Amino acid sequence: MWEYSDKVKDHFLNPRNSGVMESPDAVGETGSLSCGDALKLFLKVNDNGRITDATFMTFGCASAVASSSALTEMVKGLTLDDAAKLTNDDIADYLGGLPKEKMHCSVMGQDALRKAINGYRGIQIQEKPGDVVCECFGVTDLEIIEAVKDKSLESAEDVTCYLKAGGGCGNCLEKIEEIVESAKVEA
Repeated sequence: MWEYSDKVKDHFLNPRNSGVMESPDAVGETGSLSCGDALKLFLKVNDNGRITDATFMTFGCASAVASSSALTEMVKGLTLDDAAKLTNDDIADYLGGLPKEKMHCSVMGQDALRKAINGYRGIQIQEKPGDVVCECFGVTDLEIIEAVKDKSLESAEDVTCYLKAGGGCGNCLEKIEEIVESAKVEA
């Protein structure tokens, strides 16, 4: 069983800003219900580019709910530029940490925020570069390489914890391990 901080438990049991927002200015969606985790983030943005309100709808575990709830609290009052600088580690830190196996929940929050901000700014979100390695979660080889280098991931298990890649059917675990070993050599 995982150890959760009191703040994670509080945001799970008493989520802030949960629900669909009427007439949002920006929406970011990530994940997939068929794979077990999904997040839809709604933002209200004023004329000065400041986030005045944020709500979410999520389907997932306690960490997914807590990460989404925390994210909405974190972005309120920020400019879009400042919000765009938030990382998944910032979300996890705000919550007092997340178990290694649940870091993908904070990654999901960062991704939904990025998509909402890009959509608001009219930036076309392109297909992910690279070749899809994990069909279940749509994770590419380049995403795995970046995570290995940026987060010092050491194994396919670490990649699964961080990106959820390999956490579905498992058919890609051997390929993920090859990518991890190759990326570690390059680093």
